[in-house]
Amino acid sequence: MTEKQYGGATGRSSDKIKISKPSFNKAIPIAPQKKSDIKKQEQISSIEGYEDYIKAGKIASEVVKFAKSIIKKDMPLLDVAEKIEEKIIELKAKPAFPVNLSINEIAAHDTPAFNDARKAHGLLKVDVGVHINGYIADVAFSIDLENNEENKNLIKASEEALSKAIEAIRTNIPIRQIGSVIDNAIKTYGFISIHNLSGHSLAQYELHSGITIPNYDNSQEIPIQEGVYAIEPFATSGLGSVKDSKPSGIFRIENDAPVRDTFAREVLAFICEEYKTLPFCSRWLCKKFGSRALMALRRLEEAGILYQYPQLIETSGKKVSQAEHTIIISKDKVITTI
Repeated sequence: MTEKQYGGATGRSSDKIKISKPSFNKAIPIAPQKKSDIKKQEQISSIEGYEDYIKAGKIASEVVKFAKSIIKKDMPLLDVAEKIEEKIIELKAKPAFPVNLSINEIAAHDTPAFNDARKAHGLLKVDVGVHINGYIADVAFSIDLENNEENKNLIKASEEALSKAIEAIRTNIPIRQIGSVIDNAIKTYGFISIHNLSGHSLAQYELHSGITIPNYDNSQEIPIQEGVYAIEPFATSGLGSVKDSKPSGIFRIENDAPVRDTFAREVLAFICEEYKTLPFCSRWLCKKFGSRALMALRRLEEAGILYQYPQLIETSGKKVSQAEHTIIISKDKVITTI
C-alpha cells in the first residue's frame, strides 16, 4: 500500500492524533483506474523492502501450513483466529490485519469477536496478512469442512485461477489480460469470478496501493509495472458480485478529528502506535483494554474517526471460494514470496 507511508501518530495528544487515510476494502473502485495511478508505485518500483517482503512471505507460508494442520470442523472460530495470529507473532512478525475467517456466502471481512461462539464449518476462507516493518505478505486459502463436491470444485477453481494468473503475469502486461485468465480458469469449472472483488498492489503499511488486479476482463489496458502484488481470485456459483452485510468488527482510521473522551483518546493513541493505520479489530482491543474498549470504539466511530468494514457477502447468497498469493515482479522475473 505507496508514495505516502501508512503512518499515523506514534504518540498521544490532548485532542487530535494526526493520521493518513488507509485502504483495506477488497472491492474494486467504481471509477476506472487511470494511468496516473501507476505513479503511486514509484516507491516500490525498485522493490523497496525486498528482504522484509521475503521474510514476511516465508513466515506466511509457515503460518498457512500451520493453519491447515489445526483447522477442523466445529473448531471455535475464535480459537482458529487466535492460534493463527499467535503463530505469526511467535515467528517474529506481526499480523497485517485481523485473520479473516469467512464461511460459505461470506466472501471477506469476517473475523471473530472477543466473545464469538461460532464454529468452523462449510466452505471456510482463511485470509492471512503478515508484515515485517510494514512490508506485507497477503495470502488466503479455502477449506471444505463438509466433504462437499461443490465446495471442492470451487476451491479447485480459485486455486487454478491463481496459478494461471501467476504464470501469465509479467511487466507491461495489461491488467485486463490477468483478469481474463482468472475468469476463464474459473469458468472451466462451471463457476464465475466475483467481479467487484480484486487483487491489488502493496507497499509499506498499505494493503492497497493504487493498482487493482481484476478477476475478469475489465477492458483496462493499464500495464503491470515492477512492484509487489497480491493476486486474489474468488469463485462462486452465484451471480458474481458481493454486497455489504453486517458490521465485521474490523476497523480502520478514517479521519483526524478531536476526541473529548479521555479513555477514547487513550485507545486511539494505542491504535496509532500499535497498528499505524493498518486494519485492526475490536477483539484485539478487548485483549488490551477489556470490554470497555467497545464503548471507546463506538465513540470513535460516531466521531467519524474510525470506519468499520461491513462483511461482504455474495449477492445471491451462494458459496464463495478464495485463493491468494503475494508476488514480486521485476523486469525479468516473477518472484513468489511464499
